[in-house]
Amino acid sequence: MKEMTRRQFGKTAAASAALAGLTLPEYSFGQAAVEGRQFPQGFVWGCATAAYQIEGAVKEGGRKPSIWDVFAHTPGKTHDGDTGDIADDSYHLYKEDTRLLKNLGVGGYRMSISWPRIFPDGKGKPNAAGVDHYQRVVDELLANGITPYFTLFHWDLPQALEGGWQSRDTAHAYADYAGYVAHQFSDRVKAFFTTNEFASFTDLGYRTGQFAPGLRLPAGQANQVRHHGILAHGLGVQAIRANAATAQVGVAENPTAFVPVIEDRENIEAARRATREENAPFLTAVLEGKYPDSYLEREGANAPKIEDGDMKAIGSPLDFVGLNVYSPHYVRADGSPQGYAIEPRQASYPHMDSPWIIVGPECMYWAVRNVCDLWHPRAIYITENGCSAEDVVTPAGRVEDTERVMYLRTHLTNLQRAVAEGFPVKGYFVWSLLDNFEWADGYSKRFGIHYVDFRNEKRLPKLSAEWYRAAIARNAVV
Repeated sequence: MKEMTRRQFGKTAAASAALAGLTLPEYSFGQAAVEGRQFPQGFVWGCATAAYQIEGAVKEGGRKPSIWDVFAHTPGKTHDGDTGDIADDSYHLYKEDTRLLKNLGVGGYRMSISWPRIFPDGKGKPNAAGVDHYQRVVDELLANGITPYFTLFHWDLPQALEGGWQSRDTAHAYADYAGYVAHQFSDRVKAFFTTNEFASFTDLGYRTGQFAPGLRLPAGQANQVRHHGILAHGLGVQAIRANAATAQVGVAENPTAFVPVIEDRENIEAARRATREENAPFLTAVLEGKYPDSYLEREGANAPKIEDGDMKAIGSPLDFVGLNVYSPHYVRADGSPQGYAIEPRQASYPHMDSPWIIVGPECMYWAVRNVCDLWHPRAIYITENGCSAEDVVTPAGRVEDTERVMYLRTHLTNLQRAVAEGFPVKGYFVWSLLDNFEWADGYSKRFGIHYVDFRNEKRLPKLSAEWYRAAIARNAVV
């Protein structure tokens, strides 16, 4: 007998049911179906972007080069030689982008400030034209009922800063910049994220060379870069509080999200242990105000050099913690001294268009739970969550990105689980509002819920934008 395919079986079953006079069930995803997946009143729905990825206009308004301008113009460093010279041209099209935000119904917009627009030389005299630009952006957002959330450093370090993050002076220059921006905007911007993803601008920039400035330093020097990165955060917190007394301050970090293979006491504890140990040089140090002894012992002579007062600054109290969540690592309890083993991924494990985005939506719940169980932050924001997809415009002029809808829905379902269990999640910012310059991947990876035709900068809402608008309107997973 010829083997029946699943599709043939489905057709046969449906036909048999019809012949038997049976009615196949109908499924509704209306309001009744989502009542159990509500988010609390006042939950902030938003979108996130970063200056170098969307702004363009790299030589306008007094801006000078960042390390990413130099890196992207270095042959072989980015896909197809792509640069952020024009990107989404949001520097000129910010009003149009604000309309996109308003049409979604978001309450918040996490945007980054370009350090070389404010201090073209990294320090010294501020650039009034740069400040004026962001004042206009904030004006437009507030006029449309959208709250700005500022990220003060999203990797575009001014090229003029000699030594970059290898120099301790850069941490102090950052603090001066952060304090200045906080002072200039404190009347209207009430939430500041100091930095975005420590490992991305330290390890990828100075250890592996994948990101700007493209260095591959030995372990001791690379660990010192890490230390200067988190020191900048701590000094920045202090500077923001000194210049914007009523503002809230936090950090946007992408801690490795560990998921217990089995949800039992031993494996949950293993995931918690892994979270603390594997994030030791970054989030653990920031939230505990010290490096774990195990990290310092493991690094030995390569451990960072710490000066008096460093850890006190690094551990400055925060009003919230931002989590960028994309992918899981699965762990199980074992008999080793560390108490956990990280499971390897099979080659066949599913991923999105960007291979590093492994599909495992439960990572959203466990990222929140592990951080809360360990460090009890006052509030959590999901500051990035999203995926790339091979988006194409159909002949009908639509982008049917169902895989992105699947990704967002399943991750938000797990976030709602965390909220329902009482974890203090206050908001969610999808990555990203627009397709944009995706760092070393250039324009080859599309993360936006709006399609951008980079030939003419036209924006087109994708199916995921329609879905996200419905979720926001119902304040629920839909």
